[in-house]
Amino acid sequence: MADPFQNGLDAYNIGDYATAHRLWRPLAEQGNVAVQHSLGLMYANGQGVTKNYVEAAKWWRLAAEQGDAPAQFNLGVMYRDGLGVPQDYVRTHMWFDLLASRSPPGEEYDRAVKYRDAVAEFMTPDQIAEAQKLAREWKPRHKQAE
Repeated sequence: MADPFQNGLDAYNIGDYATAHRLWRPLAEQGNVAVQHSLGLMYANGQGVTKNYVEAAKWWRLAAEQGDAPAQFNLGVMYRDGLGVPQDYVRTHMWFDLLASRSPPGEEYDRAVKYRDAVAEFMTPDQIAEAQKLAREWKPRHKQAE
């Protein structure tokens, strides 16, 4: 029996991104968080698809909402830089703060704190408070499709 995830991963690893995309898209639409994150990478980098930051942000948002740490980081960067989404420092801070609060001490935590604190320099105290509130109230969603 064919395994679309593994076959897509095999295709991705040899650079056959079009095949990976074809095999993975239905899985992503069904809520597969790992595949949603991977599709975000493919759209952000133009691998097998036309580079499209709106699509990258869409797939990373779906994965981030399920608690995927790399997607949360990538989505924070997208909001910081206004790539595929409107630039929004409150959302940027929220995603980095959320990631920091859920990461054990180490590289991922340090990077999230560094990015969160860097964007805070451009924010008002009210904006920071709003971002912190959003991060505190955040709850993961499970198996969200488009």
